[in-house]
Amino acid sequence: MVDAEQGLTFVQVASGPISALSGVDEQTLPAILRQASPEDMEKNLENANLARDADAFCRCCIQERRLDMKLVDVEVFFDRSKFVFYFTAPARIDFRDLVKDLVREYHARVELRQIGVRHETQIVGAVGNCGMVCCCRRYLRKFAPVTIRMAKEQNLFLNPAKISGICGRLLCCLAYEQDHYDRFHRQCPRLGRKYQTSRGSMRVVRANMFRNSLSVLTENNEDVELTLEEWKELDPRRPEREYDSACDDDGQQMPATRCVEASGTLPAAAAEIFRKRRRRATRHENA
Repeated sequence: MVDAEQGLTFVQVASGPISALSGVDEQTLPAILRQASPEDMEKNLENANLARDADAFCRCCIQERRLDMKLVDVEVFFDRSKFVFYFTAPARIDFRDLVKDLVREYHARVELRQIGVRHETQIVGAVGNCGMVCCCRRYLRKFAPVTIRMAKEQNLFLNPAKISGICGRLLCCLAYEQDHYDRFHRQCPRLGRKYQTSRGSMRVVRANMFRNSLSVLTENNEDVELTLEEWKELDPRRPEREYDSACDDDGQQMPATRCVEASGTLPAAAAEIFRKRRRRATRHENA
């Protein structure tokens, strides 16, 4: 028997003593009061039967009142002082009459708590695409944000059936290795960009975290795979873009762009355009 937030609670030991729990403050854990007696076990079994009866009764009430909601689970406190009904719904529901029906039937405090589809899967449980029980049912307690960018950076096929879980949302496991992908992509050049190297111009096509390599397209349209160390040895560099304040003929501010080659000199055409813009800006200032 454990002293939890909802009061005296019947729990089952899942594993032996653990000296330390990583990332868990032991002071926040509920205190174990005593070992459950045969009377406690019998009462817990009666509460489980009562929860099933309350589930069936609530479903009948929902159907009679034609409420657009789906009942997921019913929790009965050990002392039967409170009933919690978990449900999902596409929008907000006016369930005041439903609460009156439940209070009239069980003579206890009743709480209807709306949850999302992720929590629904966590409560019900299911088998995922990997063939294992869903992570949210086994050990996950907090849901980390998962975005479609993670699937793109991990080079996964953007097939909703492959990257979505039982709940219909993106797989939680996409976030497990995201830190490694972020660390790898910080060391990689931008995909699709062209770089000047000691072996000529190259365009970065793909990146492979597991091989720690890049696939680049050379000037001869050859697809070459290079490790990150080999790529850094080529001294890659991008054309720099510098912006200077300039004015057009109408006196409006406009960006003056110049492309600087690896040697630091301006191409003849770009230098001439840049000089004309500077002259117009000077005339405007003098006027």
